[in-house]
Amino acid sequence: MLPRSLVRACATSAALALLSAGPVGAADGARPPQDPRRTQGLFVDATMPAYQQGGAYQQRIGTVSQSFWVIPEAYGVDAVRSTVQEYTGNASAARRTPVLTVYGIPGRDCGRYSSGNPLRTAPEYRAWIRQVARGLRGTKALVVLEPDALPLFSSDLAACPTRPSGWPAMLRFASRTLSRTGAWVYLDAGHSDWTPYEARPRFLEAAGVQFARGISTNVSNFRPTADEKAYALTLLRGLKALGIRGKKYVVDTSRNGGTPSAGGHDAINPTWARVGARPRLVFEGAFDGRLWIKHPGESDGYENGGPAAGQWCDFLADRLLGFPESGTC
Repeated sequence: MLPRSLVRACATSAALALLSAGPVGAADGARPPQDPRRTQGLFVDATMPAYQQGGAYQQRIGTVSQSFWVIPEAYGVDAVRSTVQEYTGNASAARRTPVLTVYGIPGRDCGRYSSGNPLRTAPEYRAWIRQVARGLRGTKALVVLEPDALPLFSSDLAACPTRPSGWPAMLRFASRTLSRTGAWVYLDAGHSDWTPYEARPRFLEAAGVQFARGISTNVSNFRPTADEKAYALTLLRGLKALGIRGKKYVVDTSRNGGTPSAGGHDAINPTWARVGARPRLVFEGAFDGRLWIKHPGESDGYENGGPAAGQWCDFLADRLLGFPESGTC
């Protein structure tokens, strides 16, 4: 399920000037400036795979905001800071909000499709996260933190042979460190069909959700938005019972526009999947809005005709758009 959009556009250098007209206090009735994430749109990155394909893929998928996945096999500890700065700098130049997904915890994906991670230890992970944070500082970004890690590592039903010891502390460190940059961090909480999840609020607490803005759901999955909203609110009620209040959530709608099959558990390039509602921040109660986190048209793995995880495939995009399948990748 790992997007590998590795070609980055050259950022235009922009100098930020801080203009000061003297101290402003409550006495003059001035209001603090509104957070730009509440007023500006989401960044559309022209280096995303669908945009590069041109034609209908570009028009229907590529011109839609999608998350930039920050992965250690592409952007190691020596490169990740500058890479994040470049991406967020492009977003700033466009006056749009950058959206990133941080996906590098040791043992991720339990040895399956997205297991090619060079980070093996907690110290390596913390060093990498520190560099991500240095690239994020002051950018007012949205950050989805470690898709699938918490529900996979906390599950009692499915063995995870690569689950690292101390994984809650790693997530806690990442949640706190990235949130301190001013980013809105959403700690990933799986999806509504990933059961049971009665204990998930306590795992979210252990993983540092109290430092984050909230949680993300449905990343790289296909569950209907209504189901995800109900699921997220269930988790937020569980957090409230633990004394953690005011948390928000976002839902990945990139591929949830179809009706799941009767079994409903097919999560690797399902033939019934379709693109979902376009991303938009709405700020309705606890619901911050919709994001496209998974890149439509990129494979989940070697099932239902797909190539390796993260590779673009024309006929997978055709399926999602309801087109006749091209028969090629």
